[in-house]
Amino acid sequence: MALMHEPTAPYHSAQDALRVLETVSRHSTGVTDAELARQTRLGTERLTALLRMLRREGYVEQIADGAYVTGVALGRLGAAHGRDQALREKLQQTIDRLRDSVGAAIYISRYIDGEVHVTQCATSPSAPAVNEWVDFRSAAHASAAGKSLLGQLDHNGRRDHLARHKMARLTSRTITSERLLLSRLEAQPPTVPVLDLQEYAVGTVCAAVPITAGASVGCLALSLPVEHAHRLRQAADTLNRGATPVLLSLAIQAA
Repeated sequence: MALMHEPTAPYHSAQDALRVLETVSRHSTGVTDAELARQTRLGTERLTALLRMLRREGYVEQIADGAYVTGVALGRLGAAHGRDQALREKLQQTIDRLRDSVGAAIYISRYIDGEVHVTQCATSPSAPAVNEWVDFRSAAHASAAGKSLLGQLDHNGRRDHLARHKMARLTSRTITSERLLLSRLEAQPPTVPVLDLQEYAVGTVCAAVPITAGASVGCLALSLPVEHAHRLRQAADTLNRGATPVLLSLAIQAA
């Protein structure tokens, strides 16, 4: 199965953040933002935004003289012992914060061994989870997360998945034509969030964006009750911007 990796804005931001982290890591006694700008060749505005995000995520810290050093969170993800647990905890903190800023339930989904898996979620009484009335593994054709994951596979990978999972009609809006679904997946720009407008469940709308790092196919998704559908586009844009810290955590752990 080949993957269709077309870099998104969060991917580029995560790559720039990695450059900043690598530079900070080389200076054990600290490095100034001016020196970081010179060594990374990033513009002042972009570097300032990245440093703000890296400080919020705990990957860098600012010491008394204003210089930057590596933070505690970076050490935890880089440690050989308990790396998987450290990554899970870091991702949970990030999506919990994203849930509160977006005002929607947030999910991390992965495509593992040919199946859709929701690996983590962040919900609350004011941001309830979607009711999984049909197993997500059988509903990739209808859910935003499933379509985002399928969209990152090549044509043969998509057809293989659909051959193993019947495209059942879950609501009146569900696409059940393989030809139509494949054409829409082909036309979907990777930089634009995938939407589910009551295709999986009546009363729920969703959006998803890719968070693929390396050979691992993943996505970040949100769900909203249909009465909040007017917020979906704005929430999806916020979700897209919030994907950078998630991608960064995955990239650090992979490295």
